[in-house]
Amino acid sequence: MAKIIVIGSSNTDMVIQSERLPAPGETVLGGTFFMNPGGKGANQAVAAARLGGETYFVAKVGKDVFGESALKQFTLEGIHSQFICQDDKQPSGVALINVDAHGENCITVASGANARLMPSDIEAANSLFQNGNWLLLQLEIPIETVIYSIEKAHHAGLSVVLNPAPACALPETLYAHIDIISPNETETEFLTGIRPVDEASLSLACDYFLSRGVKRVVITRGAKGAYWKTQGAFGHVPAQHVVAVDSTAAGDCFNGALVVALSEGMAFDQAIAFACKAAALSVTQLGAQASMPTREQL
Repeated sequence: MAKIIVIGSSNTDMVIQSERLPAPGETVLGGTFFMNPGGKGANQAVAAARLGGETYFVAKVGKDVFGESALKQFTLEGIHSQFICQDDKQPSGVALINVDAHGENCITVASGANARLMPSDIEAANSLFQNGNWLLLQLEIPIETVIYSIEKAHHAGLSVVLNPAPACALPETLYAHIDIISPNETETEFLTGIRPVDEASLSLACDYFLSRGVKRVVITRGAKGAYWKTQGAFGHVPAQHVVAVDSTAAGDCFNGALVVALSEGMAFDQAIAFACKAAALSVTQLGAQASMPTREQL
């Protein structure tokens, strides 16, 4: 079985679900509160593991109740977590999430220990790169660590998937080391300067990445599905029609599922369809990791 390495963030999500999102300076009453493990890296690792991927997670949490809870949860999910570090100077990451009645959300993150995941921590997991097959990353950890991990994986012969979320400036030279990039529409516009609103602009935005050395591009579009392009082909995969309850971590579910499908040898368009189905299932449930579907549910 192919080994999937996920490097990224681990947070505890504190979620309030209410009828609508508050405007600046406004208090909205009548919400329901719950806590759920989250963080883009952890979400993607859980998604991959639940869908049958042999998943290894590299992250940093605090030496606190949230960090201990996260480590226990990763073990329960069947994730290999021996390369997760505990930081005694910073607390575990926390995200404050508001969700409205239509499943839309707004999120504020206090990175905590995530911001201290350094290249030296990645080097400590060197054996993974010698034996792994796929590397999946996001951008909730320091950019120097992302760059180091991508370059290390590229030179080790791993297939690299970058979910550039939340979007930040990337060095031009990094693109040539990325096999697949998977931004959403907002991240696509930030990185390319092109607003992807129709097939022409979607294609043009993909060309931006392809011309810089990325081998395959998939732009996720929420309820509109996903658009993909390589040097020789392109296509659109529609989303499943579902009643959305909470869109938190739908993109993370998509990326974890995509890598699992590709690690099993699925064609790119088939893997995207698999990932769209998983993401659609995830928005029908509240929470981040709690909403990740199993292979049986899919």
